[in-house]
Amino acid sequence: MIAQIQKNPWRLLLAINAAVIVGVFVHKIQLPPYVPYIHLLVDYHFGFIKRALIGAIVALFTDKVPVWLVFALGGATWLVTLGLYARLFQKTFGFTARTLPLFVFIAGSPFFLKNFMHTLGHFDIYGCALAIILLLMPAGSLLFVAMAALFSIVLVLIHHIHLLMYVPTIIAIVVIRHYLAYSVTKTNVAFGLVALLGVSALFFAAQFLGTMPIPEADFVAYLKTRMADPARTDLLQFAYIWYQPLAKEVSDTWGRLPHNILGVPVFALLIWLHTPLWRYFAGVIGALANDLHRRLVIAALIGISLAYLVMFAMVFDYSRWISNWAVCLFLILHAVKMLPAKYNAPLIASEDRKTNIFGLILTLIPRVGIVRPF
Repeated sequence: MIAQIQKNPWRLLLAINAAVIVGVFVHKIQLPPYVPYIHLLVDYHFGFIKRALIGAIVALFTDKVPVWLVFALGGATWLVTLGLYARLFQKTFGFTARTLPLFVFIAGSPFFLKNFMHTLGHFDIYGCALAIILLLMPAGSLLFVAMAALFSIVLVLIHHIHLLMYVPTIIAIVVIRHYLAYSVTKTNVAFGLVALLGVSALFFAAQFLGTMPIPEADFVAYLKTRMADPARTDLLQFAYIWYQPLAKEVSDTWGRLPHNILGVPVFALLIWLHTPLWRYFAGVIGALANDLHRRLVIAALIGISLAYLVMFAMVFDYSRWISNWAVCLFLILHAVKMLPAKYNAPLIASEDRKTNIFGLILTLIPRVGIVRPF
């Protein structure tokens, strides 16, 4: 039995990942939900402001927001994302013994579902979930482009930083699944450009016009009326972010850079541990039947990475950004796999000793974190 597990450990690694996720959840519910909680309190009571869509939706159903709602809403979103990704993987690769190592490297990556559990209640996962829905939808009509635009608008209203975080991935999915897989016409190109301009305009409106229009003390007083327990003033310590200009965010990020940059070697190590997955991804790109498709996919990966580089310079939650960057690459892999190929790239070898060791290490890493590694 032990020899068989050593030879093919992937089912065991999948079970260990499930146990690790449960452990991360138990640990998470013991932590104070600072930013995720205040996002549930802020709505459009004082007019259009940034980061208010989720709170506005919550306000439609309840006047008082309990703390447990952060975990209930975040947990439900996590479960939906898990189900969506399982369906996507089944559609793209199928669940077989040969594809199980690939599933473990992606779904069991500390960048992906485990880190989303650690950041439970944050807004990152919504971008991932909506991108997965786009990967599951039929892509042959302009309705697909319209849905991508709608999803992008929703994400920017949830948090304007999604313009850099998941909107570039959504654009890449639209280009790969609609424009490359079907046809490029004046109509669908014009439609796509108008949609992109609209989303960009919304971002600038949220960034520069979405500041809270009342004094911070009055804002905090209003938030207390939305709290189930107004005495928990410690949960309102991040109210200042609705007043902080972009220049201050950039200044804070660069001020913390000397300390936060120490995590880069750890991020590099985590990326390196995914080498079997990156090698497979490169094989999928190399197997594409059309040279133009190959070049555009590489350009999309560069564009997504550059957007995250800009985000690194603006906001200091480095562990979250590097994790979501990896998730975006995972999702683009699925999109690329849907393009015509000359041959099937070799899957991750299930019996390779080095691959097994990398898979075990990634399985045992519970998450990457929010600002600094772990």
